[in-house]
Amino acid sequence: MIHVNLKRTESGNIQSFTLSGHALFANHGNDIVCAGVSAVSIGAINSIMALTGVTPEIEQSDSGFLQCVIPDDLKEETQEKVQLLLEGMLVSLQTIERDYGDHIKITFKK
Repeated sequence: MIHVNLKRTESGNIQSFTLSGHALFANHGNDIVCAGVSAVSIGAINSIMALTGVTPEIEQSDSGFLQCVIPDDLKEETQEKVQLLLEGMLVSLQTIERDYGDHIKITFKK
């Protein structure tokens, strides 16, 4: 199962997210849940960097681990753009969870 952990600040902004595990929906190379989660999460990070100029702190491994931490010293306008992209990512991940809940679980931390 893919575990997605989102951490929010006191004000409700997404501060970081971590993905770990494997969906185990299908064999390696044919796993649409893994591919969907990867595309959505990496796409969000790429969008943040390309559209806002923000470079998050990223840690990644071949074992299915990805962590993204958003800098906390962003200007309000930039933070709003980053948050919109992250909330879009969350909507997409929740859609995957709704349809493939045996293979992905999203949890929230404060």
